[in-house]
Amino acid sequence: MTTPLPDGLPTPALVVDLDVLDRNIARMAEASRAYGFALRPHAKSHKCPQIAERQLRSGARGLSVATIGEAEALARSGVDDLFIAYPVWLDADKARRLRRLADDVALRVGVESVEGARRLGDALRGSARTVEVLVEVDSGVHRTGVLPDAAGEIGKAADDAGLRVVGVFTFPGHGYAHDPTARERAARDEERALSEAAESLRHLGLDAHVVSGGSTPTAGQWQPGPVNELRPGVYVFNDALQLAIGTCDVADVALAAAGTVVSVPAPDRFVLDLGSKVLGADTSPWVTGHGYLPAFPQATITGLWEHHAIVHLPEGVRGPHLGALIAVVPNHVCTPVNLADELVGVREGEVVDRWAVTARGANT
Repeated sequence: MTTPLPDGLPTPALVVDLDVLDRNIARMAEASRAYGFALRPHAKSHKCPQIAERQLRSGARGLSVATIGEAEALARSGVDDLFIAYPVWLDADKARRLRRLADDVALRVGVESVEGARRLGDALRGSARTVEVLVEVDSGVHRTGVLPDAAGEIGKAADDAGLRVVGVFTFPGHGYAHDPTARERAARDEERALSEAAESLRHLGLDAHVVSGGSTPTAGQWQPGPVNELRPGVYVFNDALQLAIGTCDVADVALAAAGTVVSVPAPDRFVLDLGSKVLGADTSPWVTGHGYLPAFPQATITGLWEHHAIVHLPEGVRGPHLGALIAVVPNHVCTPVNLADELVGVREGEVVDRWAVTARGANT
């Protein structure tokens, strides 16, 4: 973030440069159109109806979410096409909520097990709208998802449970790497895995017209092929990790946590009223410390408590004075957003809007 922080801003606060936000959204939408991909951004990064509206207005086909709660929050704000990109395991309460949601919006849900597909079918039997299902595939990150050649078995179970199978999806998370060649390899892994998985469905006579992947780090590695839908999320804001691995520049960072210098205990360090309850506790092998300070790019947040960020300065670098406002780009932007009540929208250093993080804490 390069815009100045507004004078007198109460801190801590999450500040969004709306010009950069709009540019990031437009750039991703234009790139997806140019390469022939449908865009279904992941809203877990922003959890905010105003940003969802911007994405949809720019041409997104719908939105992806991680939880039923996120889907409910966005549905209440008027988003009517949602994909829960997660292998949802339904208990009785979630089953009731998912069925209500399915009656109100066009809904897709991820599955990755026979048992999960059967539970989903039982919960949604007789719904007013048909719920579409995508089988989750592991393309190399080894988190959730089945091996590509097992997708047909899961799809068949979903079909037998009365669900409408429409394709496959994956998350190429191993593309989160400093080496650009690793991001390129992750994108190719994704294509191979999804292509094989889609063929596994088609071999059993099942539909596989949706082949969904994509992430912010692999976005620059797109190429025409089997993948036809992309679900990047962090790109709307970017963060310190994206800076570190080279997928964006400082000018592309739209969100920062604004903090006040509350202590200057020594010439080589100062303390901000930001802590893990604002920045989150995410670390990364490619980021030094707990965030990036645009005004002090060589500084390091070496200590993070609930309400304190300890910043160390290199020798010879003069630090800020008590009471100064300092911007910190979080390591991983999704966690701070989930901790915040609101996002403060600014243009050229002036507050122009405040947006509630509507899906904050919607973790179930």
